[in-house]
Amino acid sequence: MTNFVYIATSLDGYIADRDGGLDWLHSIPNPEQSDFGWADFIAGIDAIVMGRNTFETVCGFAVPWPYSVPVFVLSHSLNSLPEEYRDRAQLISGSLCDVMTALKQQGFNKLYIDGGKTIQGFMRQDLIDELIVTQIPIVLGAGIPLYGELPTAQRYELVRSEVMLGAMVKNHYRRLR
Repeated sequence: MTNFVYIATSLDGYIADRDGGLDWLHSIPNPEQSDFGWADFIAGIDAIVMGRNTFETVCGFAVPWPYSVPVFVLSHSLNSLPEEYRDRAQLISGSLCDVMTALKQQGFNKLYIDGGKTIQGFMRQDLIDELIVTQIPIVLGAGIPLYGELPTAQRYELVRSEVMLGAMVKNHYRRLR
């Protein structure tokens, strides 16, 4: 099983501003409406594991459901998903090892891990294999950090680096084990 993170951060490592806002993600003009490789990335993923907060944020977007692969919402507090999303996502809980075992038994081998607390939990247990992080040239000063405290350092190798729109830098790293 391979677990991927595909996310954007501010220069100071935040994935949302101090109010949980994401407007800053669109601070760089994108006249050609590039998806910055999103379609290619998601085409190689079997399923998404996201936290409850991320799921609720996505549900609040004024766009159609953005995912074409199964979505598993990791939560220890929800008993069910809202009715309108039950055909789009499934609730999953348990230890991360149990979650991964259950998903592997269902045939999922390439997981996209999304959401601050969820990513941090997977990283704490050394369960992230590849990081694809796009830095947007803004310093937020506070907010929701991508990275949290780890029990030990984790080393990654740079697979590829790309400058996009002459302003953002997308770095793809693979975990060295």
